[in-house]
Amino acid sequence: MSVEMILMQDVKDLGVAGQVVKVADGYARNFLVPNKLAASVTESTRRQLAKLQIQRDAEKKVAKEKARDLAAAIQKGSYTIRMKVGEGEKLFGSVTSGDILGVLAAQGFELDKHAVELESPIKELGMFEVKVKVYPEVEALIKVWVVQE
Repeated sequence: MSVEMILMQDVKDLGVAGQVVKVADGYARNFLVPNKLAASVTESTRRQLAKLQIQRDAEKKVAKEKARDLAAAIQKGSYTIRMKVGEGEKLFGSVTSGDILGVLAAQGFELDKHAVELESPIKELGMFEVKVKVYPEVEALIKVWVVQE
């Protein structure tokens, strides 16, 4: 037997907040309702969800503005990584996203470990532009200088 529930939060593989879904009675009773992920479809829950959605939108807007400010601050800087070099100016090892995160952290920018988007590790000296994802839809393009130690 299935019941209609209105999702109060995003649920992976089920739907997004505000969506009305049909789920098994046991799934709703044992998982969704106790974890406050969904509620029965009533006018009261629709109003409650509308309030929550307005609050979440405001929070997202503030977070996005903070992310834009952070991206602008990150983009202003220039970041230098010193590496040991062998013959033909080849690096011993390579510069990874972890190294770039370390340089950013030293400047006071704490970011998620998946924020730095490197197509492949940097294996030579020079200046490279690296994309840093600060927030969904907010990116910064930074200049990373790889120099000889």
